[in-house]
Amino acid sequence: MTKKKVLLLVDDNPDDVELAMLAFEDSKIANEIVVARDGAEALDFLFCTGAFADRDPTILPEVVLLDINLPKVDGLEVLRRLRANPKTKRLPVVLLTSSNEERDLIRGYDLGANSFIRKPVDFTQFTDAARALGLYWLVLNHAPPSQN
Repeated sequence: MTKKKVLLLVDDNPDDVELAMLAFEDSKIANEIVVARDGAEALDFLFCTGAFADRDPTILPEVVLLDINLPKVDGLEVLRRLRANPKTKRLPVVLLTSSNEERDLIRGYDLGANSFIRKPVDFTQFTDAARALGLYWLVLNHAPPSQN
């Protein structure tokens, strides 16, 4: 049986979420895409708590696309908690942000981000970036074995 490949998109901006979903659809990415609108919801999904307490804990995303500036729990804190947990410490995480702050870049890599991408503001650039992210992380990349 083939493992179900899930992508977790964590972003509180509905326009960015819609653009990413359109880009994934346009790229024929048929994987399940789960959207979390804040850091707390992302943590609940990843650790099967709260509204996601009944979710299958053996299915982790192939990649987490994580905005830094999130309500409730910011993206860097989400990343810190992921890296602190043996089950999720190797989970690929791509930080997405509109921030131009070098400190965000440095802190993200210090916390174990696999990649750091600044969100393009242009529609075409944004859809091209989302398409490339989906292709790389869901098709080309070989994820580490799960830590179940």
